[in-house]
Amino acid sequence: MYVGVLRLSFHVPGARSLKDKRQVVRSFRDKVRARLDVSIAEVGDQDLLQRATFGVAVVSADAAVCDEILASVASMASNVRDAVLLDRATEIVPMGNL
Repeated sequence: MYVGVLRLSFHVPGARSLKDKRQVVRSFRDKVRARLDVSIAEVGDQDLLQRATFGVAVVSADAAVCDEILASVASMASNVRDAVLLDRATEIVPMGNL
């Protein structure tokens, strides 16, 4: 079993309030959940107006599948209309007996 983890950091230049930021965050999170079978949550920068950090996780029997799914999420992140992707980090971790 493999666990794939992706961290995405965004700059939300148009956010003038936390409400503006939440709209962008919710839109991206809901779009990812609707299209891909992953867990996604905002995991950092919740109190900053123009920053958002997401954690994404996926579990599979194949490391390549984890990588492919996380690459799809990263591709979606690079196309978010109201935010700029600043940073992306991926890690695939083997768990248990392989």
